[in-house]
Amino acid sequence: MASVPDQRFLPALIGDGRPLIAFTGVALLMSGIFAFFLSATKHFLPHDIAYLGMTAEALCGINECRIVHFMIHDRVSFGGAIAAVGILYLWLAAFPLHEREPWAWWTLVLSGLIGFGSFLSYLGYGYLDTWHGCATAALLPIFLLGMWKLWTVLPPSGPAVMFSTQTPVDRSTWQGTGRLLLLFTAASIALGGLVISIIGVTSVFVPQDLTYMNITVVELNAINPRLVPLIAHDRAGFGGGVCCCGVTMFFCLWCGRWQRSLWDAVAIAGTLGFATAVLIHPVVGYNDAVHLAPAVLGLATFAAGIILSARRDRVENAFDSGITDGHAVESDPVQEAS
Repeated sequence: MASVPDQRFLPALIGDGRPLIAFTGVALLMSGIFAFFLSATKHFLPHDIAYLGMTAEALCGINECRIVHFMIHDRVSFGGAIAAVGILYLWLAAFPLHEREPWAWWTLVLSGLIGFGSFLSYLGYGYLDTWHGCATAALLPIFLLGMWKLWTVLPPSGPAVMFSTQTPVDRSTWQGTGRLLLLFTAASIALGGLVISIIGVTSVFVPQDLTYMNITVVELNAINPRLVPLIAHDRAGFGGGVCCCGVTMFFCLWCGRWQRSLWDAVAIAGTLGFATAVLIHPVVGYNDAVHLAPAVLGLATFAAGIILSARRDRVENAFDSGITDGHAVESDPVQEAS
């Protein structure tokens, strides 16, 4: 009978660090789903109610519930964004980090700085989200421990590794064109998230927001002087989540070897993000064309990228290895099983 290695319990669970990154991904995915369902039921968290001194039901009696609907629209979109990040973290842990690819570690560094760092932007308006703060304090050490363990097993590298791509984008193929559209979409998502965060910590609202709620900032402060800080917290967090999602997706698409699993992960993550961000608008009646245009255009570009990148080109026989005649090719991510 083969002998069983005498291992300690916690080191065996931590392994090379990938289980902790996967746990972080699962935690983000579940947090996003929780945020979605909590907002969809028009409920505030207990600390929101304690901070405002009023319930969602009480606030819903003002301006045809538009203020609550506006907050729901932000929180549902935030839930979709962090759920998408969770999916991408799971892919990074299962595939490129399993293959000891350093770019994946540096992608997590950048993504983590944006995602966890965005918590600090919440403090700009004086509102500390205690639940989010506790979740961040619990998850951050797990993420950092996983990153440290991975650093000890990965080949030495610097952040410059993120500038190289394993599968060059071939614009002469359907897949290359699709991948280029996905890269453009991811960059746009990152930029959009950054803009939302900046708005959240400065003006908080754009004109279309106030028109939808049929109210002014002065009137919001008259209803409750803590309403604007709470909404600013939501906006900053939403923007941080969206920016984190866009950055993570971009470097997965740019640095990662084009393969079926990457196409799957990007398709799932993008669908979660865009479905929540776009579909919540008609649900709450926020249908301003100027406000919706960036999200709808992003969805159209993403859908085109996903469809085109799934098409077969002349390289379909090279799917598994991603190599033809010694050169990297864009393999078919959705090739049918033979």
